[in-house]
Amino acid sequence: MSDSAPSFLVRLIPAAVRAKADTWLFQKRGIDPGETYLAQRRVFILPSGAGMGFAALILTLLIGSINYSLGLGFALTFTMGTCAMVDIILTYKNLAYLHLRPGRAQPVFAGEVAQFELHVVNRTKLDRYALWIDFIEAGQARHVTDVAAGASSALTLSAPSLERGWLAAPRIRLSTRFPLGLLRAWSYWQPDLSALVYPFPEENAPPLPMSGVESADGHGHAGHDDFAGIRSYQPGDPMRHMAWRQIARLDPADGGQLVTKHFEGGAIDELVLDFNAMPVFMNLELRLSRMTRWVLDAEQRALPYAFRMGAIDFEASSGEAHQAACLRALALHGLGEAP
Repeated sequence: MSDSAPSFLVRLIPAAVRAKADTWLFQKRGIDPGETYLAQRRVFILPSGAGMGFAALILTLLIGSINYSLGLGFALTFTMGTCAMVDIILTYKNLAYLHLRPGRAQPVFAGEVAQFELHVVNRTKLDRYALWIDFIEAGQARHVTDVAAGASSALTLSAPSLERGWLAAPRIRLSTRFPLGLLRAWSYWQPDLSALVYPFPEENAPPLPMSGVESADGHGHAGHDDFAGIRSYQPGDPMRHMAWRQIARLDPADGGQLVTKHFEGGAIDELVLDFNAMPVFMNLELRLSRMTRWVLDAEQRALPYAFRMGAIDFEASSGEAHQAACLRALALHGLGEAP
């Protein structure tokens, strides 16, 4: 009801009554699955502050014209009233009959800003202008877009993430005052979209829990040196030891440099990230935070690592898919898999 009533009146209405009124009057219900169509009953329109002033002006002109029998006054009054009626129709049609579709939401770490991708699709033959879109909790809308006839527009809305797990996109408000600003049309949308929030990596975490077992011949498996990570390139390093995958990720503009694979003989190193092996006196969130840091450190050093957490047991591997699976398990530990 805050969209249509002055703030001092809203404060006089009990919260429970406002919640029920919002549910009944403004269709504030559950999640809208899939693509949402803004039908007539989903678009609301009321005069803006400028519209209220314009209506008062028309009323003043009408009273003056009646009292003084002003023909030109009547003409001006009815012309202004006609403009207001046309503005009602145009403002309403600028928002109605649009299709809203959720996009993607990339995973983030707790404390970072989650980005939600949304699409506004206009399948009509009418161009749409000055559509303001944002989360309700943001207050004043920060994003505006135009959507041409038969086209679509993509927007990215941001919301802070405070804790690990699934972060559902907050309710969205779409509004417009086009073309004259005398009226305000708006609608609500609760997209079926969530972002996965990983635990925040622990700062100053202990080194990776490497375990080494000495081999009988002083070498690794099959008489070959064991991979121990990557290091900066040094003159004389063989080309077959170049870490091309890591080199491709480095941007020269950010100080990127050549790196090579580093091997050590005489020991068989194994990296196992075992959640159950961590001290039981540690706080659960701290353990998850430390495991997150170890996963990121192992990936940064290109070290294959096994991951164990309760019933989850991933074999030693590395890469984006392995990292995502481990971080997902950490994010949803004790929370379930939904949505």
